[in-house]
Amino acid sequence: MRHSRHTQVYFSEFTMESFWIQSAIGAIKAFAFVCDIITLPVYLVLQRPWKRRQEAKRVKAKIVSNDETALSYRTIEPPRDVHIKMLQDNIDTLEKVFNYVAKTHSSKRCLGTRQILSEEDEVQPNGRVFKKYKMGEYKWKNFIESERLAAAFGRGLRECGQEPRRNIVIFAETRAEWMIAAHGCFKQSMSIVTVYATLGDEGVAHCISETEVTTVITSHDLLPKFKLLLDKCPNVNTIIYMEDQLHKTDTSGFKEGVKIIPFSQVTRLGQDSKFESVPPKGDDIAIIMYTSGSTGTPKGVLLSHKNCIATMKGFCDVVPIYPDDVLIGFLPLAHVFELVAESVCLMTGVPIGYSTPLTLIDTSSKIMRGSKGDATVLKPTCMTTVPLILDRISKGINDKVNSGSAFKKALFQFLYQYKVKWTQKGYQTPLIDRLVFKKVAKLMGGRVRIMMSGGAPLSPDTHEQIKTCLCVDLIQGYGLTETTSGATVMDYRDMQYGRVGAPLTVCDIRLVNWEEGGYRVTNKPNPQGEVLVGGECVSMGYYKLPNKTAEEFFEEDGKRWFKTGDIGEMHPDGVLKIIDRKKDLVKLQAGEYVSLGKVESELKTCPLVENICVYGDPTKQFTVALVVPNQKHLEELSLRHGLEGKTFEELCSSSEIEKAVIKEIAEHARKCKLQKFEVPAAITLCKEVWSPDMGLVTAAFKLKRKDIQDKYQHDINRMYAS
Repeated sequence: MRHSRHTQVYFSEFTMESFWIQSAIGAIKAFAFVCDIITLPVYLVLQRPWKRRQEAKRVKAKIVSNDETALSYRTIEPPRDVHIKMLQDNIDTLEKVFNYVAKTHSSKRCLGTRQILSEEDEVQPNGRVFKKYKMGEYKWKNFIESERLAAAFGRGLRECGQEPRRNIVIFAETRAEWMIAAHGCFKQSMSIVTVYATLGDEGVAHCISETEVTTVITSHDLLPKFKLLLDKCPNVNTIIYMEDQLHKTDTSGFKEGVKIIPFSQVTRLGQDSKFESVPPKGDDIAIIMYTSGSTGTPKGVLLSHKNCIATMKGFCDVVPIYPDDVLIGFLPLAHVFELVAESVCLMTGVPIGYSTPLTLIDTSSKIMRGSKGDATVLKPTCMTTVPLILDRISKGINDKVNSGSAFKKALFQFLYQYKVKWTQKGYQTPLIDRLVFKKVAKLMGGRVRIMMSGGAPLSPDTHEQIKTCLCVDLIQGYGLTETTSGATVMDYRDMQYGRVGAPLTVCDIRLVNWEEGGYRVTNKPNPQGEVLVGGECVSMGYYKLPNKTAEEFFEEDGKRWFKTGDIGEMHPDGVLKIIDRKKDLVKLQAGEYVSLGKVESELKTCPLVENICVYGDPTKQFTVALVVPNQKHLEELSLRHGLEGKTFEELCSSSEIEKAVIKEIAEHARKCKLQKFEVPAAITLCKEVWSPDMGLVTAAFKLKRKDIQDKYQHDINRMYAS
């Protein structure tokens, strides 16, 4: 009896609080409604929202050829100033880019590196000790200094025995020296072979051996790997390492006969060198860029100077760039998207301040308490990013909101929906931005106005939330290493989510029927098919793989084309939406097609899911999933089910928790409007976080399906048996 009285008291308190919150939010809504009526005429005159709506809806590409099996689209946008300038000055190589900008932007800041003052032990609240950085300011090199350093480094390579027109590997993290080294190589017509810093030893050895390089440029942190790697790379006789700010590099214990030289020494050798530069031509290979290899061994994509220049022109035509812009660079420069984006910054005189994921924001893992993250110090206006990072920011925002009181949560939801509603009508919400959302935007320094996302599909929910909460234009593009990351880029004024934009000014987009999957250009309401990209940005093919090149590339009417393997849908305004991937499509026993990539990108937005791989057996009627759970959210879920005091590993093995997670995922899938047959019917909770080192994801964090399947085959069998 006493228990039920307690329950009644608790229930009445809960309903009272709920009633109070709803009343308060109701009053705020009424106040907002009155303000809207009073201020609407002013905003109508000042903001001219109809203009923004017209810009968003305008047609951006037209059909240039069509038949029953294929449709080709071309942009109707004209080339802009930078593109025209590059044509007028005949800038057709990356070497000419650096020469041009050194003259044009001379003493303006170019490449910035943050000072690390010291590394100190920091005791955590739980008693554990972590090494953290005490950070200083950014130190800058201007355009003239950067160009001279690159020229000296290129001559220094010649002094070290590296011949022009030979391949040379850069295997290092993103930093100013990476860019200086690359441009030093371009000045001597050396093709750089880019290798991801997170690639496993086998992959690194494959890239070095296949390209027959004798010289490798690496960093202090990665140099020790070569104690084992050199036995697998017998041609390598010189290793140049970029020094560390704090620690002296140990160069002992390496294979005999291999020269280990610091970066600064190569530059000094070049300053006194008599070697002349050997400028490349537009058709010369600038980069052999190894794809991260989501299926098997990494492939080397041949990118000419002309390919890189083409995508740069295309990006300059769609991304608004201003004189006071600053880019924060932290994605891998071994990824073509980051390399081209930073090259656009060089071309347009935008300073690049370098960062790392470990020091990016105030709460990053290597930033000492009381010290500021790189973004806070640099205050960038532009940044490149990938969906994985945006999903994490999105989850961070949700966690922050959910940890607040019930009233704060309800208020935030109202303000969020209020902003979304008016933004869709073409209005801006300066007052709410200043009072609420600008505080969230301070996470990235408070000045970011544009973010460019590439490398994987971005979920519409994450896209909307980042754009709304960080007060930025978030534009996503679509491209592949084989198209020098060029294909389509979203217009920054577009108000729709889940689309990747219209064709760039330097290429055409073609949809071709894929009968097996039922994707045809005659489909209603919109044409669908496999996406082909044709134009100057399309690669010359794969290094030493003539059969694979002939399979995926072809020439037609003087234009080079690449078959992407992605399935697209073209909307009436000439904007592309990627709806599937041929390799990710599974036909279940009952005849339904499931797009594994689409399901994964939707379910990744569930707070419980850190990473997920969906698997479909064509002989079965349902899919299953391997889930890497978010530890914090899994522990919260376990408390709700009365499972206190269990370790993370024990929770992952608990059948009760497994059922609870399936229920949460099914509920989330329903909100994402996934079909019943698309939702995994059984799951396995994986105890390990998938990293490139484990070989289960690529360096760009794309799933390696075959490797994941091989590792977890036993669990897949168990899930289907259950």
